[in-house]
Order: sequence, then structure tokens, then C-alpha cells
Amino acid sequence: MALLDSIKKAGAAAYAAGNPMAVMVGKVIKLNPLEVNVDQRFTLTEDFLIVPESLVRFEADLPSSGKLLIRTGLEAGDTVLMLRVQGGQQFVVLDKVVKP
Repeated sequence: MALLDSIKKAGAAAYAAGNPMAVMVGKVIKLNPLEVNVDQRFTLTEDFLIVPESLVRFEADLPSSGKLLIRTGLEAGDTVLMLRVQGGQQFVVLDKVVKP
């Protein structure tokens, strides 16, 4: 049993060392190019960010009334919830954080 416990502990330690994912909160400081500051420790540029379509500005051109804003997208000052991908080289922006 001692050998099995040692293997379990070694496996758990290896998994934890890999940092598979981490949830982080950041603040959008610049839009073009996109930059997000995380915990006032470091700033991520758009090269490291994966942004879903739902957080991108979208306007529709209507023939009768011109442009119609569908989504505002991210704006400077927005707080965002992010997920660090394994290895820490990419961050998925999950959504904006709002206060009720």
C-alpha cells in the first residue's frame, strides 16, 4: 500500500505543477490593440488573449435606417473573467463582470 500511496502523491504533485487552468480577473486598459491588466501585476496583449465573438462589437447595416448597434463589445475599464490555458501562454476571456 505504501508504494500505491507514493504513486498517487507523485501523480497529484505532477498534475498540480502543470497548472492545468486558473481563473483570473482582469481589467481592459486599451482596446486597439487589446490589452488587459491582471491584478495590477502584468498586462496581457491581444497575442495572448482568446476573445469570443460575443465580446466583440457588432453593428448591422440596415437599408432603411443605417447602422444598428447589436453588441457594444469590450470597452476600456471593463472587468473581465478569464481562464488561463494550460502552460500559461493563452488566456480565454470568458465574459464581462458586472455588478448588480
